[in-house]
Amino acid sequence: MKQIAMTVDIRLLVYSAFICILMWVPYVLTAIKTFGLVNMVSYPVPSYDGMPEWARRLYRAHMNLVENLAPFAVLVIVAALTGAANEMTALGARMFFWARLGQIVLHTAGVPWGRTLTFAIGWAGNLIIFWQIVGY
Repeated sequence: MKQIAMTVDIRLLVYSAFICILMWVPYVLTAIKTFGLVNMVSYPVPSYDGMPEWARRLYRAHMNLVENLAPFAVLVIVAALTGAANEMTALGARMFFWARLGQIVLHTAGVPWGRTLTFAIGWAGNLIIFWQIVGY
């Protein structure tokens, strides 16, 4: 099998995945502090109602990244495999990555309209990659 180059798109996909696999740490540590270690390891009903609002927002930001990482990954990988990766797909990947970082910070901080704006920018980045793959 031909090796795929480590393009900007692929690198930002890897960075996005790395952020996603680390995002649970702050809110789980906060859950342990809030509810106790024994309660958290005994498979409680998933509810973060008693936790600080920032931790609940970080949890929601994490779930949002989990939902959006899969389509981004598919688009980046298909672009790489089909030879469609170019400066525009790199732009789309940059938009997705930086928007997702911003979304994590703004959503966790509770900045009004911040999560919506950054979500839309990341979504537009995915559309740019899609359009390069299908030839528009």
